[in-house]
Amino acid sequence: MLFLFMSQLDLSSGNRKTLFVEVVLPLAIAKTYTYRVPQELNDKVQIGVRVIVQFGRNKIYSGIVRTITTEAPQQYEAKYILDVADQKPILHERQLELWDWIAEYYMCYVGDVMQAALPAALKMASETKIVASDDPNLDRSAVSDKGYMILEALDIAGELSVNDVIKILGQKTVFPLLRSLFEHGYILISEEIKERYKPKTKAYLRLASEFNDADGRRELLDSLNRAPKQQDAIIAFLQLLKTKNDISRQDVMEASGCGAGAITGLIDKGVLTVEEKVVSRFEGTDILLSPDFTFSEAQQTAYDKIKLEFKEKDVNLLHGVTASGKTQLYIRLIEETLAQGKTALYLLPEIALTAQITERLKLHFGDKLGVYHSKFNDNERAEVWHKVNNSEFKVVVGARSSVFLPFHNLGLIIVDEEHENSYKQYDPAPRYHARDTAIYLAHQHQAKVLLGSATPSVESYYNAKAGKYGLIELLERYGEAKMPEIQIIDITAASRKEEMFSYFSADLLREIDEAVKRKEQVILFQNRRGHTPFLQCGTCGYVAKCINCDVSLTFHKSSNLMHCHYCGFSEELVQTCPACGLPNMQSKGFGTERVEEELELQLPNLRIGRLDLDSTKGKYGFDKVISAFDNQEYDVLIGTQMITKGLDFGNVTLIGIINADSMINFPDFRAYERAFSLFSQVSGRAGRRQTPGKVIIQTNTPNHRILEQVTNHNYLDMFMTEVTERKNYQYPPFYRLIKLDVKHTDQDLVNHAAKNLASLLRQQLGARVLGPEPPLVARVRNNYIQTITLKIERQQISIVKVKELIKQALLHFELDKKNKGVRVQIDVDPY
Repeated sequence: MLFLFMSQLDLSSGNRKTLFVEVVLPLAIAKTYTYRVPQELNDKVQIGVRVIVQFGRNKIYSGIVRTITTEAPQQYEAKYILDVADQKPILHERQLELWDWIAEYYMCYVGDVMQAALPAALKMASETKIVASDDPNLDRSAVSDKGYMILEALDIAGELSVNDVIKILGQKTVFPLLRSLFEHGYILISEEIKERYKPKTKAYLRLASEFNDADGRRELLDSLNRAPKQQDAIIAFLQLLKTKNDISRQDVMEASGCGAGAITGLIDKGVLTVEEKVVSRFEGTDILLSPDFTFSEAQQTAYDKIKLEFKEKDVNLLHGVTASGKTQLYIRLIEETLAQGKTALYLLPEIALTAQITERLKLHFGDKLGVYHSKFNDNERAEVWHKVNNSEFKVVVGARSSVFLPFHNLGLIIVDEEHENSYKQYDPAPRYHARDTAIYLAHQHQAKVLLGSATPSVESYYNAKAGKYGLIELLERYGEAKMPEIQIIDITAASRKEEMFSYFSADLLREIDEAVKRKEQVILFQNRRGHTPFLQCGTCGYVAKCINCDVSLTFHKSSNLMHCHYCGFSEELVQTCPACGLPNMQSKGFGTERVEEELELQLPNLRIGRLDLDSTKGKYGFDKVISAFDNQEYDVLIGTQMITKGLDFGNVTLIGIINADSMINFPDFRAYERAFSLFSQVSGRAGRRQTPGKVIIQTNTPNHRILEQVTNHNYLDMFMTEVTERKNYQYPPFYRLIKLDVKHTDQDLVNHAAKNLASLLRQQLGARVLGPEPPLVARVRNNYIQTITLKIERQQISIVKVKELIKQALLHFELDKKNKGVRVQIDVDPY
């Protein structure tokens, strides 16, 4: 018996495997790290689950299992993982392959990709902050003793790091407990925005029930004999009630001619009540609101061609002018994808756009629709992540980070406004482009991609013309809407004739006044936020600059401070010149705040709103401004390029571009393409219904070719000119660009290091290496910058080989002690 027992014990011991896992950590390290799995956790370890590990002496992280093996690492002794955080994988093999592709293509670390891809709540580390939920309805009696200890500590301290929790409980395996508290709503990870998504609502008036019959209404009117304004308001209300069910304050005021006070009086008396009703932002005049819309002949032709092209090509470009009804095509394609049992991703360049598009898509897809972007708090992003992973959301609409979601069976990706540079992430790494990443993601799933734009990027249109992508063109507006009339105003000539009033020409002011009198709305575009871009001494020429960066400080009237838009530094407004001591500081240039201020002086009765980064802070700051404008609470909306990106306002008939020159004359090889795109897109906000639209562009260079092309809506002419110049000067789409920024706080050191790196690169790549040279802003956050640019031809050399040569040069550079502390930041396809 003893022999038999010992044999069984030996047998079972022999069957126990020692497992090792390769773990991706959210750190900028060159390799994954291998850990040993305690045998009691063998059954819990799977590829794609999070494991809790110690890295370094005291740091604890949640990492992702990349591979599982029985082979121990040769160069170091593997530490044990502390715990497994998930019962099932939170991401799958295809996602990990996507991470590898991004790291390889954009020359960064897989840890950088993990940091960008996962919501903060899914990548807790020892320094992650947690706070207690402020929900008063939570019952703490069901919480375990250890969980209760954490909640009590939070009551006292307000905020704890994960390290603090480890010390309180005296154990390192705290993540499963924190996960449970998080999932049940007891704690919040990191900073939490208390505001939740609220659908748009509108206040409607209802007549109190006692006045529903004829006798009650007669008595009501008699009782209001001494309040004639209120009586007029009730008569108007009763008349409106014959033709419509939902009556707003504005409706009654317009029908009766009474003021808001009369209606408020009726509400106070209990005659009228206010009911908040959920409405769409596209109610009334928007033909796109109906879930049963019918294609126009042009749309049907475009739709049929998309279906035909998808049989031959996985990527197609839809070149559709503004207001041509591209969104309707997208909706039908998504519906077909869902009917096939697959999921769809709808990418947008700006978080701002998701509010409007979501309203439209909700009509068609209801609870199957998920929304995902970086302005959501950690709880919300983690929730969307899990619902996509569980296939609860069949359609996801979101900004660039949506490409990282754990999709299953993806069938279609729509990249709307594909030309937008907002799809490119500039900082921090990975510096990926969501459009190009989406194409690789679709390739993984064998899905289709539709790129849509009224002004496609030169690269995408070139690929379509070359036959790499399919090309579908939709060059007429939906219904009776016509392309807007465009008028160019010569600022120099108008100033000479004394027809400029502050920043506005006489023609623009007259058109604004007339549009508002017709109860139409106006958008004014100025691509600079703040009040005054810089302050300069009129005596000695001193300019107020940031102490950390080589840029001027912008004065913001809202805060009464001068701000740096690069590092966030701010200081009090300078009244006297620090250099010469004279009180002669003068405002130079103008931003959206200044335009708003000057327009109020020129047309004092206007209701003016402003849409820029300063006026839209908070998760739904943008949505509030858009809702107010959509509800016609503003006559004029002044904004930066936020207002150019696909927004749909039925009542806007006039667009004013205050100064076109700053966009045209920007020192960038894409400047003309972007200026054409921006002017065309902002022009496209006008006249999107039956009323014709008008665009007024103010400029000092009225004969510039870009303005002529915009006026004639001639995208093809712009494309042909641009593509010819780029071929001559070796720019995309004919050449690839890779930019290396060399940074350090010591200017001499960074100059010397950059020259060394450029020399190392030239040894392998020759004349393809340009620079180093300082960029436009040569110092940011006290780091001096030198830029090296590589131009790589697409035909005769392998880009994979080039990247390998760059890595070898960087390794040689980093091993040189003279370059210690110098950082090199790589950006592939930087513009």
